[in-house]
Amino acid sequence: MLKMLSFLYKYRIAAVAALLMMLIELTVEITQPYFIAKIIDDGIRQDDISVVWLWGGVLTVSTALAFACGIASSFFAAHASLGLSYDLREKLYRKVQSFSYSVFNRFAAPSLITRLTADVNQVQDLVFMSLRFMTRVPLVVIGSILMALIVNVKLGLLLVLTVPPLFVFVVWMTRKAIRMFHLVQQRLDNVNGVIQENLIGIRLIRVFVRMANEIGRFGATSGKLMQDSVRVLRLTESTMPFIFLLMNAGIIAVLWFGRQDISTGSATVGEVVAVVNYSLRTIGALSVLSWLVVVYSRSSASAERVQEVLAAEDGMEAAAAGQSAQNACPIEGAVEFDKVSFEYETSELAVLSDISFQTYPGERIAIIGATGSGKSSLIQLIPRLYEPREGAVRVDGTDVRQLNPFALRGAIGYVPQEITLFSGTVRENIAWGREDATMEEVMEAARQAQIHETIGSLSDGYHTMLGQRGVNLSGGQKQRLMIARALIRRPAILILDDSTSALDVRTEAALLEELKMLSCTTFIITQKISSTSSADLILLLDEGRLIAQGKHEELMQTSELYRRIYQSQYGEVAAHA
Repeated sequence: MLKMLSFLYKYRIAAVAALLMMLIELTVEITQPYFIAKIIDDGIRQDDISVVWLWGGVLTVSTALAFACGIASSFFAAHASLGLSYDLREKLYRKVQSFSYSVFNRFAAPSLITRLTADVNQVQDLVFMSLRFMTRVPLVVIGSILMALIVNVKLGLLLVLTVPPLFVFVVWMTRKAIRMFHLVQQRLDNVNGVIQENLIGIRLIRVFVRMANEIGRFGATSGKLMQDSVRVLRLTESTMPFIFLLMNAGIIAVLWFGRQDISTGSATVGEVVAVVNYSLRTIGALSVLSWLVVVYSRSSASAERVQEVLAAEDGMEAAAAGQSAQNACPIEGAVEFDKVSFEYETSELAVLSDISFQTYPGERIAIIGATGSGKSSLIQLIPRLYEPREGAVRVDGTDVRQLNPFALRGAIGYVPQEITLFSGTVRENIAWGREDATMEEVMEAARQAQIHETIGSLSDGYHTMLGQRGVNLSGGQKQRLMIARALIRRPAILILDDSTSALDVRTEAALLEELKMLSCTTFIITQKISSTSSADLILLLDEGRLIAQGKHEELMQTSELYRRIYQSQYGEVAAHA
């Protein structure tokens, strides 16, 4: 939690001002029971109206001062806490954006959403409460005790005896609540995960008529969140009755012994009223403490979750620093895999084993193989989304681990399997690949991707607004838009990860013909022999191993598996034609 408060340094003036205004407010409030005692003992009991007017005026002015300082303290505390949450959320988002895939996969997407929103808000609330109330509560208690002792030592000691057991109880409650709120936040992650899955897969859910099942799954997950939330709130809410029990017992003791002291002359009515007033103020402060226990417990759990993301080490991010000079030369596009093996951090199963091949700038490489053979994993090593466990991936003869990842990726056009379109116009989605692209360059990229004519038929052409995830486009149109986005980068290396699966044969052939005109090295993951026949190099993968490589004619002669794939698509007659 202390690391989170380091973000408060930027707003230290507002934070100090909030604390200063709170201290003035507190000082005034602590002295008010003393003024009331003066009014009773020196004014009312002595029948001296001038004393009543004097101390009554002081009491009125001090109340107005405390009110003004309270408003100012809230303003400065809000400014500091909101500023801190803005900076924290921005840094957290930047951190997530810098993660490599391997680090990113340590955190589920719903969990990251919760940490960026709810958890940061909890930290914000804690900072506000700390500046406005958390420092105030102990000072009210301490100040009330000291003033009660000043007014009357014997009666003040009765107030002192009630505080230690309350303090021990609150500390125990806080530690227990922090552990329970950790579980509550994890339950919230699970709820967000179910919501995200359902919203993404809503079409499939309806086609399979699984609405009732998914509603039940959401209800079960949400029910666990409710149960754990009720359990922890039941624990924290028990703080208030316990505090009231002890403090009311203390007030009764003050009244009992105060009556005896008044009769013996060792205490005045004003002193008893003042000590009772200080006891009530202590009750008020400690009752707020029960609420603060909830805020602190939940915020501490949230702060730990946020810090877990900020502290996640990413070797790639560190390696990126200070490498700009090394990447002054433009990337030409030669790619080499040298005995590369790879496995995901969360699995001990090898995804790629001993992969070796070499390509030259401007070549077209087709990667083919069964589902799960490691095709996508292989090409994700080129832009260094993951790093190999063994061997080396080289671009222009340099290990990619020695290249600045941002400079490397700046020379790559990547079209993944999953459709990723953003809210905005068609033009904005294509130009997202290169922000400084002109309208002519956007249109040229669209022509190369075989989508220009389709865009022209839309209601507003390139200014047509796309629905969420491009819902108003077909699958083939989405793929071609994403290809245009990659082409506008003028990449040295173009990666198409099964990105022509939704295209018809004629459109795919026109696209591949257009790609021949480009000077970039092109990697195409495909299941279609039609896409591999013109490739300069075909890589045939099977269960993570490179079992054959070469041109189409060579593999037809040397690879039984390649021939079977060909025959399955073109038939036996075509195989022997």
